[in-house]
Amino acid sequence: MGALKVSTMAEQVAGHLRGELERGRWRGLMPGRDKLAEELGVNRKTVEAALVKLEAQGVLESQGAGRRRLIRKSGRADARRMLTIGLLFHDADDPAQGFVIDARHELTEKGYAVVEAPLNLKRLNMDRKRVARMIGRIEADAWIVLGGSLEVLEWFVGRGKPVFALFGRRRGLEIPGVGPDKPPAYAAATRELIRLGHRRIVLMCGPERRIPEPGASERAFLAELASHGIALSRFHLPDWDGSIEGFHHRLQSLFRVTPPTAMILDEVRLFAAVQAFLASRGLRVPEDVSLVCTDHDPWFEWCRPTIAHIRWDTRPVVRRIVNWAGNLSRGRSDVRQVEVPAEFAPGGTIGRAPK
Repeated sequence: MGALKVSTMAEQVAGHLRGELERGRWRGLMPGRDKLAEELGVNRKTVEAALVKLEAQGVLESQGAGRRRLIRKSGRADARRMLTIGLLFHDADDPAQGFVIDARHELTEKGYAVVEAPLNLKRLNMDRKRVARMIGRIEADAWIVLGGSLEVLEWFVGRGKPVFALFGRRRGLEIPGVGPDKPPAYAAATRELIRLGHRRIVLMCGPERRIPEPGASERAFLAELASHGIALSRFHLPDWDGSIEGFHHRLQSLFRVTPPTAMILDEVRLFAAVQAFLASRGLRVPEDVSLVCTDHDPWFEWCRPTIAHIRWDTRPVVRRIVNWAGNLSRGRSDVRQVEVPAEFAPGGTIGRAPK
């Protein structure tokens, strides 16, 4: 008879934890060492040794000191293929957006590894070649692209790897995605400004929203102007190169001769920049110029007068991202685009056109 092998306490704990994982008790991230030690009635060193053993077996993956371990194998028949998902942001503020934080958390909780591209699309000037060089150096099974231009999204579609369009110029492309359905809200905001007597209405948006042709929201704005007999020109949808200097140069030219009486700003930062510009010229909001922001920001709640803006629920956006990742990990085809309803919220930054 061979020698009897006696399992150590750490091996026994590792075996117990593995069995719980195979039964599907935990998914995504493993509970922390202290919590497991308290539950099992053993010391923390024993639990840590057991977790290290499960790492060595490829069941868990360390994410660094003080962070919970990633569950790599559950043993369940329906276990998904865990993916590394890359995030390519539009600009430097995107990682701090609430819905981005929520989506990232949900993906990590479900066991996906999430990596962030070192440069955002604005830093890359939406240049397809620069995007391609950067993406080629990053190991990721799929990408989520936030606010991509038509050219950038077409490149991602053409390369054959899975990609998800979060906002951006996704319409008309065979690509999964989600974003607010803003055209009706743009039309409603424009209609309200016209009702208040405004005709010199300017929509300021970045080049990715205008090139190679205006996007759906911009077309809705122009169509509303035309439907009220306003002759369209570049004044209403002015060109600028997307830079800070280009933005202020365009602002100065707009207010040189026949200034707008109302402005719709495509980003919160543009809205704040225009407020500062108007204040520097002694122009009042809304007495001299009415302002509308096409997005919502939490700090709007602190503003008096209240901010006229376009709002939408971010929760369906997070759900759509997580569902896409689940379908992808199971090998299911998913190219569905979801439009989240958006609405125009009037506020104190709009008023009657000055006489």
